[in-house]
Amino acid sequence: MKIYLDGRFVDDADAKVSVFDHGLLYGDGVFEGIRLYGGNVFRLEEHLERFEYSAKAILLTLPLSRKELVDVTCETCRQNGLTDAYIRLVATRGVGDLGLAPWLCAKPSLFCIASKISLYPKEYYDNGLAIVTVPTRRIGPAALPPTIKSLNYLNNILGKIEAKQFGALEAIMLNEQGYVAECTADNVFIVHKGEILTPSASQGALKGVTRSTIFDIAQEIGVPIREVNMTRYDVWCADECFLTGTGAEVIPVVKLDGREIGAGKPGPITQRVLASFRRRVLVEGTRL
Repeated sequence: MKIYLDGRFVDDADAKVSVFDHGLLYGDGVFEGIRLYGGNVFRLEEHLERFEYSAKAILLTLPLSRKELVDVTCETCRQNGLTDAYIRLVATRGVGDLGLAPWLCAKPSLFCIASKISLYPKEYYDNGLAIVTVPTRRIGPAALPPTIKSLNYLNNILGKIEAKQFGALEAIMLNEQGYVAECTADNVFIVHKGEILTPSASQGALKGVTRSTIFDIAQEIGVPIREVNMTRYDVWCADECFLTGTGAEVIPVVKLDGREIGAGKPGPITQRVLASFRRRVLVEGTRL
């Protein structure tokens, strides 16, 4: 496997960063997860815009321009002979001392990995997931804005650990007010009385690229969609539920906290959304 690392492509065995890199020491950095489908990098420009915004928010100057980031992303896929892949683009603060001060890091580091990913087996896309609500709360927007896709994922990891302890593959995380924020790695949508509903970013939800695609799909299929304050009760009593994410794509949920959602199987609107999404991934984006 070839990895792009700070201006050159190296073998994966040689793709190394310093133990003094603040991305490792403090999680000081940002990343993007991007998908390649049939030689098409899905919504690459939207992903790179969010990557740039995340870097700007933490005052991290990216070492490459937008065009250079496009070239690096596509060339990483080409170097590995991939037409379908998961791409991870990462920028760290770079090497510094053992203090927190980011201004003591001389220059940022940037690397890109393209490989395979499979978060959920096919059976769960066909039959739906059973998920749980975990005790760990989502970090509030005033502490760490969820729109910053930073390397600080320990909050989500704690939620993922709890999900596994409860025997689930994914879990809903609430915010401090008790509203649904998001799952540990996915955005949450429900269908209720013919409407698609989802938590807003102000409640702790990441502004996912796949999430934004659902708004476009809803308009295409003629289903109303809006952001709401959502509780567990709303999910329990929903007609349908599905999750979205770059890795997860669109996956149905049929049970939360032991309660069947709707008919206990993927619903008709979820299936229409999924079908539209699978068409879009092959045409919306940047060709290799």
